[in-house]
Amino acid sequence: MCDHDAPCAHPIDADAELRRLGFSRRDMLRAAGIALAAGGLSVYAGQAGSATASTFAGRPSKDPELSWLVGDHHVHTQFSHDAKYRIAQQLDAAQHYGVDWVAITEHSNFAHAERGLPAEREQLQRERDSRDLLIFQGLEWYIPAAEHATVLVAPGPGDIRTLRAFELAFDGKLNGWERPADAAQEAEYERRAAEAIAWLGAQKRAGAIGDAVVLANHPMRLGIDSPHELRAWRDADPQIMIGMEGAPGAQGSPIGTYGGPGDQRGEYVNAPRPDSWAGYPADAYRVYGGFDWVTATVGGVWDSMLAEGKPFWITSNSDNHLTVRDTWKTGAYPTGEPYDSLPNEFDRWAVRGQRPDPVDIGLPQGGSDFWPGQFSRLHTGVASRSYAGVLEAMRRGRMWVDHGHLLSGFDVRARATMPGKGNGRGNGAGGGWGNSAGDSVTLGGRLIARRGQDVVVTITVTTTDYVNAAGIRPELAHVDLIAGPVTGPTADRDAVRAPGTRVVRQFDTTGTRGTFTLTHVFEKVDRPFYVRFRGSDGNRNGAGYHGAAVDPSGPLRHGDADADPWKDTWFYANPIFVDVR
Repeated sequence: MCDHDAPCAHPIDADAELRRLGFSRRDMLRAAGIALAAGGLSVYAGQAGSATASTFAGRPSKDPELSWLVGDHHVHTQFSHDAKYRIAQQLDAAQHYGVDWVAITEHSNFAHAERGLPAEREQLQRERDSRDLLIFQGLEWYIPAAEHATVLVAPGPGDIRTLRAFELAFDGKLNGWERPADAAQEAEYERRAAEAIAWLGAQKRAGAIGDAVVLANHPMRLGIDSPHELRAWRDADPQIMIGMEGAPGAQGSPIGTYGGPGDQRGEYVNAPRPDSWAGYPADAYRVYGGFDWVTATVGGVWDSMLAEGKPFWITSNSDNHLTVRDTWKTGAYPTGEPYDSLPNEFDRWAVRGQRPDPVDIGLPQGGSDFWPGQFSRLHTGVASRSYAGVLEAMRRGRMWVDHGHLLSGFDVRARATMPGKGNGRGNGAGGGWGNSAGDSVTLGGRLIARRGQDVVVTITVTTTDYVNAAGIRPELAHVDLIAGPVTGPTADRDAVRAPGTRVVRQFDTTGTRGTFTLTHVFEKVDRPFYVRFRGSDGNRNGAGYHGAAVDPSGPLRHGDADADPWKDTWFYANPIFVDVR
């Protein structure tokens, strides 16, 4: 058995495992447009795995009106070796805090794949039948040579079989594809990660599963998700690898029972290690306003990827394992064999792939997390309240996130008009990857404008009219528009800068409550660009990472005494792309 903190001493044969589970790896990769060669992977031109310009071209459409559902795509239960709650506890909490959909994503382990996964499926199905809640069963994947990722699969006849095959055949921990010893091994492991994403996409196209998406989790916690890996995962199948956590979970670490000076939101307290990407500065391993440096830095890594004109979205979630200051403790394992002879708690968990039910002992316990929806929320714009609707909304980038329930509603519409004709009022429809003449698009959309037209961006904000879980009535102090040119694919796969991106407008919303509209006009556009959105309670901001000329009021890194998450809350929204023709 493999220890959960070290590479597996006896990695499995991925090809043999796929054959045992009834999959043909070669056939599925061929269907995905992936060629297996002595040197690793190659992608056939024009196939689904290739990120060509046509993959991301605007597609004229007029989507139906959207409903915004609150979700959490990264939640653990007692079926993870380091979490403690029953499924019902997590779902009760999610519903209490207004969550509409939730994904249970346990850590990869042999015991999970063989015993925990099917046992959990039975419980989840009972909960699906009895609750007005969309409940995904996913996986937290250990990406070869990198960090973790959320794998979400639509419920259906083939979901468990596919998740199990993916877990056993492609997990970096279970196969010993962690901490590469040299450049050759690093390249091999990175190819394995791209192969896994392409394989999952092949399962969707073959009809083995209804749908799936993958998101990189806490990318800067250890600094082992390099910029070229983020791009490689995206390009392996852009329909599957859709983005990353813009803000990590574990936001309550500084205020937990055992929290102290130096503790950071997200548990981002690390320093570079030998397998970290050498191009990241030391201060990139901290959060800024609770958000990952990759996302929070205007003109940084995320913007450098958006400047290519290719979708790569951000999310936020709880990553709940152990809730801040709760009084529940993991129960005792049964006495007798095999438990009495096992040397550690991990091995006792592995007997069933499940920890004992927790018990309430009335004393605050350790923990860094908030319940699903308690602090961090992911808002998804769906055309239908369904599993397919949620996954499609995520794939299309119709998402915005907030901390501390900063906002109750956020909607953006962009449309092209003749110069001087923009009045800030969109037509109310739209929301896809393209537009017909006169239509508007929303978050994740791609607007087509003629050279010389104006692009009118209309933002509708609804403030929060209740106190949050900390007893605070949130106040929105400002809304920022961040824009930059789309310059096309980069020759430097490790690019970390988008020098043309900056904050182009800040709206002061101090004291404004209820529902209101903000309008900005990009006049006489002459080149493609993107625009994204951000705002905060105004409690902690200042010159951004690349200076005030780029970001005059950006999020700040927390010090030892000012890391209370409730006192520094932000929202972020995914971009709109504008193609100028």
